[in-house]
Amino acid sequence: MSAERALVAETEEFVRREVLPIEDAHDGDVEAAGGESLRRELQAKAAAAGLLSPHGPVDCGGLGLGMVDRAPVFEAAGRGLFGPMALNINAPDEGNIHLLDHVASAAQRERYLRPLVAGTVRSAFAMTEPAPGAGADPSMLTTRATRVDGGWVVNGHKWFITGADGAGFFIVMARTSGEPGGAGGATMFLAPADAPGIEVGRHIGTMDRSMLGGHCEMRFTDVFVPDEDVLGGVDEGFRYAQVRLGPARMTHVMRWSGAARRAHEVAVRHVAGREAFGARLADLGMMQQLIADNEIDLAATRALLLAACRELDDGGRASEATSIAKTFAAEALHRVVDRATQMCGGLGVSSDLPVARIAREIRPFRIYDGPSEVHRWSIAKRAVRRLAGGER
Repeated sequence: MSAERALVAETEEFVRREVLPIEDAHDGDVEAAGGESLRRELQAKAAAAGLLSPHGPVDCGGLGLGMVDRAPVFEAAGRGLFGPMALNINAPDEGNIHLLDHVASAAQRERYLRPLVAGTVRSAFAMTEPAPGAGADPSMLTTRATRVDGGWVVNGHKWFITGADGAGFFIVMARTSGEPGGAGGATMFLAPADAPGIEVGRHIGTMDRSMLGGHCEMRFTDVFVPDEDVLGGVDEGFRYAQVRLGPARMTHVMRWSGAARRAHEVAVRHVAGREAFGARLADLGMMQQLIADNEIDLAATRALLLAACRELDDGGRASEATSIAKTFAAEALHRVVDRATQMCGGLGVSSDLPVARIAREIRPFRIYDGPSEVHRWSIAKRAVRRLAGGER
């Protein structure tokens, strides 16, 4: 067995043995299952098993897997809703590790990236704002950073900041030039959570319950950030956001593929063992169509994912490939879990099986990291530029 296949098998076994019993006992509610203490416990076990931070850079203690190689590992972890948290590949930390690895200075790597890879701290990415601020359109960014002696002062209002409660530091997007709606003028800042002026407010109630640290409202009031904590170049924040967003979209697909595949497998086993109307449910034509359509959606998702990952590994931006893969996957995996729910009947909407909680957790995927409608708009614009004026 190759090293890559062994890592996938070890991850699957770790999730089955250490993660699923806890998740099942608490119906996928991470806070009810132990919250931060659970994270530390599971990550300690993952570290002992050599599974922690498979995507993290080797010089900071990670395994250094590229996008294609991490895909089956992340999918294996995603079979449990707490699996990504256990391996330190959960959003937003996973995307922040990727961003810091590509953009952070040597000093920032030591102060922020190394402990994040080791799992000694969590992080959050603070960009989204209440209307009329940044959301699906990042250019509407209203949080502003003003130049002062030795650094910057940040003021703004953020919300839906995943993992904010309990994070050790934040990557904050703030406007350093221009006005909302402009194409540039944003800068990324690193800010320890205990910096004066940072307030983590309410947890916004959402349908999902497996994300540690919630989706929080935040305020930044005269937060001083020294020059050494500017991440990358001033006014280059939107460009760096693309470094993070493309791979982060694909790692979402990887994790949710694992969850959807688990729901599908549970449903297939259920219909294979249940008899009604004089036959196994699995032998009835309508049920076979549900099974086949799930297999098709899962296979197509994986093919689009790997195509985008190869482009990213080759050094490309893969903007179109990741948009296509993310849009298709978000909808296809939702269809898979919805069909699995239907196949399981009453059990499919109960807590006796994992299908209902996977359906609950996967639905927001069609919104975060860009709603499907925004990705379709972007895909269509590229197609028009590429094809308009050509031969008809």
